[in-house]
Amino acid sequence: MTRVYVDMVADLFHGGHVQFLRQARELGDELVVGVHSDETVEGYKRRPIMTMQERMAVVAGCRYVDEVLANAPMVLDEQWLTTHRIDLVVHGDDFDLASATKMYGVAMERGIFRTVPYTPGVSTSDLLERMRWRIEEEKTNP
Repeated sequence: MTRVYVDMVADLFHGGHVQFLRQARELGDELVVGVHSDETVEGYKRRPIMTMQERMAVVAGCRYVDEVLANAPMVLDEQWLTTHRIDLVVHGDDFDLASATKMYGVAMERGIFRTVPYTPGVSTSDLLERMRWRIEEEKTNP
C-alpha cells in the first residue's frame, strides 16, 4: 500500500486542483492531502478567500482524496512523514529546485519526491483576476 501525500492551499477549489489530485492519486493506493492554515498561507501568499475548514471540506469531497490533514507544514520533516505514514510526496512541477529543496528536502533525500505537470491557465489567482474583471465590467455596463 503506497500512501501519497500532497499539500495545498485549495482556495476556490477548481479544475486545476482536481487534475493535480487525480495525477497524484494515480501514483499510489491512498491520497493524503495536507491543507495549509489560513495564517501559513497569508505569510507567503495572501489571505485565503475560504477558511481552512471550508477548504478542507471541498478537498475531502474530491473522489481522489482518502484523507485530509489540517495545518500542513510548509516544510516537511521526518516526523510529519513518519507520523502520517507517507510513502511518496508529490507536488506540481511549477516551482524552482531551490524552493522545492527548501520545502521538500527531506522527501527528496529519501528519494520519495515526485512532480506532476502543472495545469496551465487554471489557478486561484486567475479566478480572482476574472472576478475582478467581471466586477469592473458590471460597474461599467450595468
